[in-house]
Amino acid sequence: MLKVGIIGASGMAGSAIYKLAVTEPELNVTGIIRNESKARKILGEDADLIAANAFSLTDSALSQFDVIVDAFNVSPESADQQVELAKKLVELARKYETRLIFILGAGSLKTGEDKHLFVNDIAKIPGSSAWINTPREQLKELEYLETVTDVDWLGISPSAQFEAGAATKYIVGQDELLFNDQKKSKVTSGTMAKLVVSEILNPQHHRERITVVNTED
Repeated sequence: MLKVGIIGASGMAGSAIYKLAVTEPELNVTGIIRNESKARKILGEDADLIAANAFSLTDSALSQFDVIVDAFNVSPESADQQVELAKKLVELARKYETRLIFILGAGSLKTGEDKHLFVNDIAKIPGSSAWINTPREQLKELEYLETVTDVDWLGISPSAQFEAGAATKYIVGQDELLFNDQKKSKVTSGTMAKLVVSEILNPQHHRERITVVNTED
C-alpha cells in the first residue's frame, strides 16, 4: 500500500485530491494541514490528518510517505514560501526516494503565436497587482524544479481558469496553455484530482511539468 501525504489538503485542489485518493484501496492517505477544525469540516471527522506548518515538519514525519503532493497555498505576500517548501521537499526526496507531485500555476505556461509566458497576460488584468506575486513565484518554483535531476518530481499546471467542480474528461499537454473545443481554458478541481491520483497509481510523467484542461465545460 502506498502512503501518500497531501500538503494543503483543506484547500480547493488539495481537498479534491484527498477525497478522491482515499477512495482508492491501494492508497493510505494523510492530509497535512494547518487548521485541523477547518480541515475536518471539509474532509470529514475521520480524516487522517497531521496538523502542522509544513515547514516545521521533520524528516522523520515526512519520510513515512512514498508520495507527497504539494498543494500548498499561501497569501500573495508570502508566495515565495512555495519555492522554499519545494526545496525542503526535494532535499527530503533525495534522502528517501520520495515521489513529489507539485500543483503549480498556469502563469508559467506559454501562449500566443509568440509563445510568451501567460503570467505576462495575467499581469495586464485589472487589479492583478494584488495577487500577481503568486503566479510569479510559481514560475520560480518551476524554474527551480527544472534544475532538479536526481529526484522523481512532477509539476502540474492548471488551465487559465482553475475552479472547484466535478471531474470531466480531460486533455494533458506539456508547456503550452491548453484550450478545449469550446475555446475555453478551464480545469476543475475534480479533474485535477483525477489526474493526480492517476499519476500516483500509475506514474507516466517524471521530472517534467504537464498541464491539463477539461474537455467539457
